[in-house]
Amino acid sequence: MADRIELLSWLQQTLQPDAFRDYGPNGLQVEGRREVRRVVSGVTASLALIEAAVVAGADLLLVHHGLFWRGQDGRLTGWLAARVRALMAADLNLCAYHLPLDAHPEYGNNAQLGLRLGLVADARFGEQNLGCCGAAELTLAALAQRIEAALGRAPLVVAGDGRPLRRVAWCSGGAQGYFEAAVAAGADAYLSGEISEPQAHLARETGVAYLACGHHATERYGAPALGAALASQFGLEHRYIEVENPA
Repeated sequence: MADRIELLSWLQQTLQPDAFRDYGPNGLQVEGRREVRRVVSGVTASLALIEAAVVAGADLLLVHHGLFWRGQDGRLTGWLAARVRALMAADLNLCAYHLPLDAHPEYGNNAQLGLRLGLVADARFGEQNLGCCGAAELTLAALAQRIEAALGRAPLVVAGDGRPLRRVAWCSGGAQGYFEAAVAAGADAYLSGEISEPQAHLARETGVAYLACGHHATERYGAPALGAALASQFGLEHRYIEVENPA
């Protein structure tokens, strides 16, 4: 058993959220019971994950995508009310870390994604240095196969000019806007969770391949890595719950 305040202090010290300009609040978003024995981690604080965490007996739910985002209306109605109601009825703490969890060099989504793909970052790029870039010696087809094997889904591939891949850049989630920065960083291929219309043209025109691997698929490794580390630090139980998402 651990005190929630101690856990929050460790998370704050580990992730340094104040160093990031983010799209929503990082840290405790909904306050529950003070004493924590069991931590559940997941990608998004959806109603399905909250309900599963309650069934699993969680005292603290740790996620990448929380409930509150810049530009929201702010009123607790509809789907947001249902999620908050489920959390408060169970006295369940909700902690969310967005960009700090993307960026962490060990527990972060990008670090964990690189680990699963056999990619090691030796440089950072993009806004707030969230993007990773590292050396590689493989073909585009081999990279696509590696992604499918690791993530359980085939990426959408927009081939570049067919060059051998000597540098691969990556950034999880909705980081299609970092493509030009990846090109400037010397990447031969860039992989992220999503792709928008402009990136297909840029891939063809720059010769740098683009691989869209799924927003959820690329961001389901940071929260469990962080949850496991938190549980180990304080002698707690930890369980990751996967809520399937095709996006």
